[in-house]
Amino acid sequence: MPWLDTRPLTDAVERLADRLRALPQSTLQRGAAAEGLALARELALLAQRLEFPEGQMSRVLPDAGVFAVGDQLAVAGHDVVAALEAAPQDVAEPALREALQLLESSPLSSRGATGA
Repeated sequence: MPWLDTRPLTDAVERLADRLRALPQSTLQRGAAAEGLALARELALLAQRLEFPEGQMSRVLPDAGVFAVGDQLAVAGHDVVAALEAAPQDVAEPALREALQLLESSPLSSRGATGA
């Protein structure tokens, strides 16, 4: 097992991504997709900060539409996990806490629309 347990992050990302994938178009259009995209963008920026600490990378995750946002969230979350596993421990541990806090504080985490 790696020195840093990223399973809670992977589980939380997959749970929210699956929730987004299961939402009806009307719910996605009323704001769930925008919330998911904002969260995916924050995770993508966190992964970039971990991979490029000198600040040379700052790309914004594009809006690929309401039906792609669940996949975008999953990809961004897995990018964070990969970056955490390569980062030094003194950087990775606070970044893991930051990522988990982003997920827990997201309005998506409390959405009961899918029963997840």
